[in-house]
Amino acid sequence: MPSYAAPTRDIQFVLQDLLRLGESPLPGHADLDADFTAQVLEEAGRLATEVLAPLNAAGDRQGCRLENGTVRTPDGFREAYRAVCDGGWIGLDCDPDYGGQGMPYVMNCAVGEMFVSANMAFNMYQGLSHGAISAIHAHGSDAQKATYLPKMVAGSWSGTMNLTEPHCGTDLGLIRTKAEPQEDGSYAITGQKIWISAGEHDLTENIIHLVLAKIPGGPEGVKGISLFIVPKFLVGEDGSLGDRNGVTCGGLEEKMGIHGNATCVMHYDGATGFLIGEMHKGMRAMFTMMNEARLGVGLQGLAQGSVAYQNAAAFAKDRLQGRDVTGAKNPDGPADPIIVHPDVRRGLMMQKSFVEGGRALALWGATLIDAAHAGDEDAEALISLLTPVIKGFLTDKGFETAVLAQQTLGGAGFTRDWGLEQFVRDARITMVYEGTNGVQSLDLVARKLPAQGGKAMMAFFEMVKAFCRENPGDDMAAFTGPLKSASKDLQAAGMFFLQSGTKDPNAALSGSYDFLHLFGHAALGLMWARMAKVSLEKLAAGEGDPAFWQAKLATGRFYMARQLPATALHLARITSGAEPVMALEADAF
Repeated sequence: MPSYAAPTRDIQFVLQDLLRLGESPLPGHADLDADFTAQVLEEAGRLATEVLAPLNAAGDRQGCRLENGTVRTPDGFREAYRAVCDGGWIGLDCDPDYGGQGMPYVMNCAVGEMFVSANMAFNMYQGLSHGAISAIHAHGSDAQKATYLPKMVAGSWSGTMNLTEPHCGTDLGLIRTKAEPQEDGSYAITGQKIWISAGEHDLTENIIHLVLAKIPGGPEGVKGISLFIVPKFLVGEDGSLGDRNGVTCGGLEEKMGIHGNATCVMHYDGATGFLIGEMHKGMRAMFTMMNEARLGVGLQGLAQGSVAYQNAAAFAKDRLQGRDVTGAKNPDGPADPIIVHPDVRRGLMMQKSFVEGGRALALWGATLIDAAHAGDEDAEALISLLTPVIKGFLTDKGFETAVLAQQTLGGAGFTRDWGLEQFVRDARITMVYEGTNGVQSLDLVARKLPAQGGKAMMAFFEMVKAFCRENPGDDMAAFTGPLKSASKDLQAAGMFFLQSGTKDPNAALSGSYDFLHLFGHAALGLMWARMAKVSLEKLAAGEGDPAFWQAKLATGRFYMARQLPATALHLARITSGAEPVMALEADAF
């Protein structure tokens, strides 16, 4: 059976030594000193390890079942959900006015990684609620916030996001769900939504659906979309639950992974809904939390890679097979552990260097969201640029890392008992939902890169240049040299898009996926360079455990030498233009 140990030491390193949260001027960050964050991480890690992780494999095997319109979650999920609610984890970063703890978003992400690694399918129930809470908090009326948020923050009610319909996913302008105005100011919502995570379940007494629909007579396309609150049970003025609303689960999707989470087909049959935000401005309301949601999915990919790596490393240290070519390392045994073999070590280093670098990138991105919430326009521009990179790169590489971990186990990795095949299956969806990674790359190149005349992209380049300029020492050369090269490749790709994109848009779009990965590698290169600087400073000062800093430096050097050079390959693909991609006519496929 697979195991999970919460990586609290490394998360604490990122929060305190790298990001220096306690020294940050951002609201709430000064309260996040080392002792406080250590306590939070320790308690969250205990919950993840002792409560959530033991339910992961069993939940995957049992799955959800639909009985008389009610979805039954796997055994143990209800008790685990109550433990999460009792600990206040759902409202960790929510507004204290509605029962939240008011911590910065970065702490939600730090805790979220552990919960997702332990049990991704389970964590999605409260994860979807967090997105709905954010939307209502940002766009709901005072009455709506007072009615829904306290129960949702406490976890007694949950929330969902209803976007996709059978005939449209990314192109939401094609949705057909209608919202007919009623005399009492409410709307009658009619239509079908699919792939609704946590759309129906038995964990909470009410489910608050946020539904995109069109009011008749409105503008065509996305400009005519509005957002509605549609509760499973109608709520009285005193907050009590009333009649069942006209919303039902019509079926459960049979999925490749995340079996413990209910992915529902939802039917709205004249259901009572309440407009949230402005009429015909539903997309604006929905996109309020999009940076958070997509960063959260990137974190899911990272988290599955992290738990898969843990199990691969443990297996490699224990599995005996063959002998070290330089001399036996286990002379009293029949063979050496497979971790002595260079190719096994290569795979493990690829996993480890991605997980630790990706963790730093995700948590740095979370601090940028905190800064954006505080009104920092530059931070908002930068995280808007980085969001498709974090979502796309961390999920692609998270899946790849889970596959590498599975490969480490050989034949055992292909069997259910060892658990690696579940991590692979669960990681796969992260590359698809919240916008496929192909869509993320198009968003990056077509919208985010040229925004404000490329201001955010230039800010990233200056960040890299400034770091390299300020850290010229020989000890840092193994990091700053490759980082400079990666940054130059990224600039060259951007220049290619600028020069050819207006003449041949397909030239830019054909290279968009490679640009996302090029950018992702450069971003992780910057993270590793920053982590190396901290590690060298700690070693020089004699602080902490020298073995931790030495391991961090060795892992970083591997990334810079063996992973970061991939930027040259991505640049070569980008500059080949559209012709190799678009040469065949559609009929030739």
